[in-house]
Amino acid sequence: MTLTDLNLERYSRSILLPEIGGEGQRKILNSKVLVIGAGGLGSPIIMYLAALGVGKITVVDNDKVELSNLQRQIIHNTENIGVPKSDSAAMFVNKLNPDTVITSLNDRINEKNADSLISKHDIIADGSDNFDTRYLVADSSFKNNKTLVAAAITKYEGQISTWKRENNNYPCFRCLFPNKPKNSQVTNCSSNGVIGSLGGFMGSLQATEIIKEILGIGESLAGYINLYDILNNNFRKIKINIDPMCTFCSKYRNNEKQ
Repeated sequence: MTLTDLNLERYSRSILLPEIGGEGQRKILNSKVLVIGAGGLGSPIIMYLAALGVGKITVVDNDKVELSNLQRQIIHNTENIGVPKSDSAAMFVNKLNPDTVITSLNDRINEKNADSLISKHDIIADGSDNFDTRYLVADSSFKNNKTLVAAAITKYEGQISTWKRENNNYPCFRCLFPNKPKNSQVTNCSSNGVIGSLGGFMGSLQATEIIKEILGIGESLAGYINLYDILNNNFRKIKINIDPMCTFCSKYRNNEKQ
């Protein structure tokens, strides 16, 4: 596609970056991203991907906007309390950037629709708040050979990682987390609390990693997990190795070797 004068003006600060330029901006405008969740993480992901010109964004969330969300879920507002979050997100994007086509799905991602949704997009962003969804999205993304950028937050702590199958060089989610924790071990923002700005911080990192993956620039986070403790200013980057005994990804790796 040819960049219009309006495109050149809207995205001028991105185009000035030598790693992006006009060709990179065209790639962004032609990209398709699936965002799981329009909450504390999904809000800044959706906001920045739209601002940067991602061509198509699909948002999947079956919750409605509540007053307690507004402390951190910044694309929603008081007037939208009671509105499905996916629809509220679409309202925000439509006002922010007409270049972005946003599809809102007032639904949960589940075993019946996961493969269909994930296979149709270039990059998957997981901003979910439960382990059932995280494992489902991670498994389906790996199975469909789609890059996943996932994050999680609680209290003052966040983590982010990129998962992809590219050339079988990287671990899968289950190489690090083989099994879902028991329900008795699970806590979330509604029980632990979370400082609202942490969602903005981690979601912005997710949006940045997504753009890097779309363009193939910089150092990928694949094969690593970054841990942030913002209360104590403690940031760590940890290497993740492929688990040769991983029962999930080994079957795909073995099939591709045959």
